[in-house]
Amino acid sequence: MSKLYLITGFLGAGKTTFLKRMLTLFSGNSIHVIVNEFGKVGVDGELLKKVGAEMEEITNGSIFCSCRLDQFEESLQRSLQRNPDVILVEASGLSDPTNIKRILESNKEFATIEFMGTICLVDAVSFPKVYETARVVKKQLNVSDQILLNKIDKVSEEEKESIKKILKKQCPLVPIHETVFGQVEPSWILSMELVEKNSMAEEPVHADITLRKFVLHIQEDTSLETLRYIWQMIMEDVYRMKGFIHIQNKWYLIDCAGNTFHAVECEGSNEFPNQLVVLSGYGLPATMAIKKAAKWYPEAILNWER
Repeated sequence: MSKLYLITGFLGAGKTTFLKRMLTLFSGNSIHVIVNEFGKVGVDGELLKKVGAEMEEITNGSIFCSCRLDQFEESLQRSLQRNPDVILVEASGLSDPTNIKRILESNKEFATIEFMGTICLVDAVSFPKVYETARVVKKQLNVSDQILLNKIDKVSEEEKESIKKILKKQCPLVPIHETVFGQVEPSWILSMELVEKNSMAEEPVHADITLRKFVLHIQEDTSLETLRYIWQMIMEDVYRMKGFIHIQNKWYLIDCAGNTFHAVECEGSNEFPNQLVVLSGYGLPATMAIKKAAKWYPEAILNWER
């Protein structure tokens, strides 16, 4: 049997950082990793090699929606041909994972998979905003078997307790662990138990119309400092800003969420458009914020579109 763990959490919650921590727990086992995200930057190839893991990537859509479900099932089938001890699936931050068990139970080829549970990462900094404005957050919580409240070092004790109160109301039987940088105690994972989902406080909804996408076209002579200022202008009104960009003769992966601006130098390709994708939700004044940023920094934002 192959043990499968699903990792969920909204945009910027720290899933990839947690995944790297989790990989080390299974050192000595054969591991297959499925990442539902664009860009492999962030998952260390040397780490994968060290712990004996192989990775596949599914991009441009959620693995749980019809547009990518076939790819997810094919990836699982390829994984099972290698007979791994552990399968780790990192879902997109926009994924609705409510049908994971149905997917595994409806295909007889997956009979050798033992579903161990869903771990949901929660960003303590951005949670109050995304909980109210992004329906998919509630869906991710509703199917969780364990919640990791991440980035607790960036909020006050009062804010942390307020978030935990919301989480306990939404998921009364799901264990909640506090963490920083996705650090994990082995016992949290190795002693996980599935939670009866009909005990959840709210039934899952099946349509999410709350998300809006903006594209910022970036000038090549822009500086990282200017991009940081742009993020500071819009971060209260959006969920995330991410993309591969070429500025000042270098390629960077930009990945911003909450009050964190993150840029890492990386290998790029001229096939990548020089743009950043910004995600927001209805009810947030993102359009106004982006218009203001484009007006203040025309030397950085060539143009933008929805």
